[in-house]
Amino acid sequence: MQSRNPYHYYLYRKAWRFVGSPHDEQKLSKEICRNLLSMGGLLVRNTYDFDCQEKSCFWYVIKDSFDGLDEFSSNERNKIRRAEKALAFKRIGIDLLKTEGWSILKATYEDYAVSDRAMNETVFSNYLSECERQDFDYWGVFDQDRLVGFCTVWIWPSETWEYGLVGNKLNSCEYGLIGLLPEYKHNNTYPYYGLFYNMNAYYLGEKQYRYVVDGARSITEHSHIQEYLIQNFHFRKAYCQLAVHYKWWMGIAVKMLYPIRKIITLPRVKAILNMEAMQRGEK
Repeated sequence: MQSRNPYHYYLYRKAWRFVGSPHDEQKLSKEICRNLLSMGGLLVRNTYDFDCQEKSCFWYVIKDSFDGLDEFSSNERNKIRRAEKALAFKRIGIDLLKTEGWSILKATYEDYAVSDRAMNETVFSNYLSECERQDFDYWGVFDQDRLVGFCTVWIWPSETWEYGLVGNKLNSCEYGLIGLLPEYKHNNTYPYYGLFYNMNAYYLGEKQYRYVVDGARSITEHSHIQEYLIQNFHFRKAYCQLAVHYKWWMGIAVKMLYPIRKIITLPRVKAILNMEAMQRGEK
């Protein structure tokens, strides 16, 4: 993340993205995209027509209802109860992440099947510094007094009132960076069940947010967390339209490489070509 600009977009990994709830983002003009790219970056990712009825090749993974334990099968309820018996899930301060978060995140990334990005302690520290400038919550997973996992949550106040609702109901939030020591994925304590159940209970149940989102469709396919949330926590795909605007030379490179995209193995290049395929409706 970087500082905002008059268009309410921020630069993330050389791509401009909208600051705020997906339902607030509108289709951008070519002039605005040119202005953004003149300030840096290689591309602008513009999503619009959020949660449209028509299926598309791009979507956000969201949850917009919460019915407590009644949402789950008896087997899933048992997993949530086992998680809450073995571990504790609660909001924490950012100072704890500054001191203990990196070792957890490092182990998390080393456990991924696909390495899609350069992550080091400096990048993580810079990320937390940017979080402090925004409206973030931080959740911790504890084994007794030991922090074994965490999740950052970006709070988005809505700018639209078209739905005729009042209060916090128009707020939404994004479940962001997740770290979990790999051994806790396999020791039958079910930390993801406990973490997501408690976060959903807080934001959708207690705070009555309109929805929570676990990001847009992955272009790197480095994690299976979104499939997990859809299958086990009743998240759903909120389809939208995708437009990608490139710096002029970047656009030329994408057009040249796109026909051979299936044989390209460089993770960053492959990710951009994946997004181009989504824009064209071919993935």
